This record gives sequence, C-alpha cells and structure tokens, in this order.
Amino acid sequence: MYRIVGVLLFISFLSILQACSPDDKNESNGNGVTFYIPDGFPAPVYNFQNNPITPSGFALGRKLFYDPILSRDSSISCGSCHQQFVAFAHADHTLSHGIDGLLGTRNSPALFNIAWYPSFMWDGGVNHLEVQPLAPIANPVEMDESIANVIVKLQRSLTYQAMYQSAFGTDSVTTQLTMRALAQFMGSMISANSKYDKYREGKGALTSPELNGLQLFRTHCESCHSEPLLTDMQFRNNGLDNTFDSDPGRAKITNLPQDSGLFKVPSLRNIALTYPYMHDGRFQNLGQVLDHYMTGIKQSATLDPLLSTGGIPLNPQDKSDIISFLETLTDQKFITDRRFKEVQ
Repeated sequence: MYRIVGVLLFISFLSILQACSPDDKNESNGNGVTFYIPDGFPAPVYNFQNNPITPSGFALGRKLFYDPILSRDSSISCGSCHQQFVAFAHADHTLSHGIDGLLGTRNSPALFNIAWYPSFMWDGGVNHLEVQPLAPIANPVEMDESIANVIVKLQRSLTYQAMYQSAFGTDSVTTQLTMRALAQFMGSMISANSKYDKYREGKGALTSPELNGLQLFRTHCESCHSEPLLTDMQFRNNGLDNTFDSDPGRAKITNLPQDSGLFKVPSLRNIALTYPYMHDGRFQNLGQVLDHYMTGIKQSATLDPLLSTGGIPLNPQDKSDIISFLETLTDQKFITDRRFKEVQ
C-alpha cells in the first residue's frame, strides 16, 4: 500500500491515463495521478507539500523541460541530454553535448526518483531540486543562458502566460514559479516497476542466475548501492584514477583535499540503459565496469576504504550472474510512461 503524498492530476491527462496499465504504480489512481512512495522506499527529501503537484503545474514543467527556449540560441532543452528511452540519461554519449556542439566534462546522469536526492550533479554542487535547473541553464557548454533572459523570453510568450496563469494563478513569469513547475514534472519521475521490484514485493520471480547475481550484489556492492534506491547518496572515490587534476570531483565544491576524486554514487536502477558509465563515461558496458572493480582499482590517498583492500573476487560465472541481476533493474513502464514523453 502506498502512502499518497501528492495531489491528483485531472482532466488534461485523461486521454493519457486511459491508456495506462491499471497496476502501474506510477500511473492513475481513479481519475488522477499521484506522487507516491513505493514499498520500502524512505521518505522523500523534496517536500511536495510546499509545491503541490497540479495538472497545470505538471504540464507547465513538462513543456519547460522539453523547450529549447531555456538555452541561449534555442537549440538545447533539458530533454536533449536526458532522453526518456534511456531513463533520462544521454544515449551513447560519453560526455554531455551542449550548445554550439560543445562537450562538457562529465556524463549526463539519468533522472528518476530525484525527489529522494539530497544533492544533485556528480559533485553535489546543487542541494535542492528547485534550483537544480539553474546549473545547466547557466553552464557555458550546456545551455549558456541567464535565468533572467529565460524569464524575459517566457514572459513574451502568450502560451506561457496562459500556462503560468493556469498553474499558479498569475501570468507573471518568475524564476521561482519556473523552477517549481520543473520540480513538479521531474520530481514525479518515479522508477519502481522493474523485475527486481516485483521480486522484492513478492509479486514476481527471478531466474537462478539473477538470484545468484542478487546475492553477489548484496555481498559485494550493496554497501554503496544500497537498496531499494540502489545508491547511498554518498560521495566516494571508487579507484578510477591516481590523480585528479583534470576533475577533482567533490573537492571542486568543498575545496577539501580529502574530497579529491570523490563523486556521487549513482543509482543502479535502469543501469543496463544508461551507458556509458562513470562520471566521465569511460566504460561502455557493464562488463568493463565489473572488470574495473575486479582488477582495475587504482590506489590514492582518498580511495574509499571499502575498496582499499583490493578488487572484488569474481569468477566468470559470478560476473555473468551479476550482470543478469543488474538487467532486472530496468523499468520498462517508466521509460515508456506517456506522461513523461516529449511535447513541443
């Protein structure tokens, strides 16, 4: 039984909801949609009581997410680097690809369950969902736009004036309302309908290789990729490099030497879809990732203590079974949920 903490979405989504599976947790409840806490999930960090989800607020956030008007030359939207069919990661892109064809320095993270995140970005440089979009908007190799100019452009649009009026009772476009609409849309992206979730809830079975992979995962990986979110939300140095001059990671925010080379532990949900892997996209497949943890860990002063004693001992069958388990984390309902599809 889910604890309902959100607000129903009504008329504007009826045509979509009628096409939804009745047992889909992320879909309709009667004639509406709810934000919910899946079984076993902790309480979310983001408090929707301060920004209640409404049909018009969600619709406004969805339009903003896919609108390149947020970028300097109207060429890049949030959806450009966060594509639904790969769990809102950037398909087959090692590094984020922004305005004027420029490349960033880090891989675009997937987006889901972010209402549970206490911080954002690989280095945790943003600590609130409502201000997270400001970072890519202002980044010179992503959208290269000022939020002040974004507001001017939105205010000129009669379509947006009407949508803000419907969502917030005013046709005056402000930064806060813009960020809150985006938070309603992005915060509603819940992924908890994978094969693993069905097994966890006693509603489905895993194969023998998948079960062995789950056991191996719980033995060797869960300390950092804690269930059920599959991340502990911490920052760790997982032994990718000996030095960190090119990207100090968390230390770029804190200026603390003990944070050099530390990056946020990503969730492993939908991991089979979100390649390439690591903060710089250096690994192209899950086999390469496991090879790193088996034999590729590099020593440094900030290496995480959990990895300092050496690599994870896995034989070829173990490696294959862990990958089989990781593939059970794919949430097909989430990546095909029509509520989150691109709109013009």
